[in-house]
Amino acid sequence: MSANPICEMLGIKYPVFQGGMAWIADADLAAAVSNAGGLGIIAAMNSNGEQLRAQIRKAKELTDKPFGVNLMLMSPYIDEAVEVVCQEKISVVTTGAGNPAKYMEQLKNAGVKVICVVASVALAVMAQRMGASAVVAEGCESGGHVGDTTTMALVPQVVDAVNIPVIAAGGIADGRGMAAAFMLGAKAVQMGTRFLTAKECNVHANYKEKVLKAKDRDTIVTGKSLGHPVRALKNRMTRDFQAKENDPLSTPDELEKMGAGALRRAAIDGDVKTGSCMCGQIAGLVNSEGTCEEIITGICRDAKALLEKKCEEL
Repeated sequence: MSANPICEMLGIKYPVFQGGMAWIADADLAAAVSNAGGLGIIAAMNSNGEQLRAQIRKAKELTDKPFGVNLMLMSPYIDEAVEVVCQEKISVVTTGAGNPAKYMEQLKNAGVKVICVVASVALAVMAQRMGASAVVAEGCESGGHVGDTTTMALVPQVVDAVNIPVIAAGGIADGRGMAAAFMLGAKAVQMGTRFLTAKECNVHANYKEKVLKAKDRDTIVTGKSLGHPVRALKNRMTRDFQAKENDPLSTPDELEKMGAGALRRAAIDGDVKTGSCMCGQIAGLVNSEGTCEEIITGICRDAKALLEKKCEEL
């Protein structure tokens, strides 16, 4: 896949991105993905500048391949994070949870390629106008913060609406998903849930086990009333949150308090009962671990074989 425009743009071997999952996408995982030929991504989340710099420098020690940083634009430390990305000469960032317009000139002047994660055609068009190098069209099947449109419906509409490369995300974990994304017009895929179970992923073993045991209907979306819905595995936390959300007497502040720190409890502390185990609907298909190299080469090999077979059948 060396002729792939995303691979050429970023200097990577395979058109596979690892999602910038907060509390999960650290230097170890990002470096492992990049060493395997994909694009590893460090989650800046709410890290301050020096915390992010430490992760970036650790990744540089672990790989000489390109890797990126996911910028959460609502972070209270976003100004610091952008400055560190520029100083550390990161080649690419993905952005989410906000509008990157304020930082586009600074990032582009520093030689950083900006790839915006979008959940609608309108946002994709806006990202292109701002000068984004590509967009990640993320369907509502994905884990974490989600939009309303499915990957199958969103990707081709975004492809038709913009002239920059589109990366498909949401509900992709094997060669079939990748082949489908390419048939819809995507030039690469981004996976989060699949990399949750990578051997190099430092997420708590309890979280990883819960993902591996998940079935197709084991996720739920909560938080719609707050304006930022989140998909996670069903557990005590999501049941209590849903009940509170459906209670007309509940206030937004009460709901925000319930959700505060929930992802960290699951990912770092291993509390999969009262923590938030964010993952996508595709978790039901993810039933084995594997190294990042095995995951990436396997999905690309299978996707290529499927695409070639379908062309022959036509």
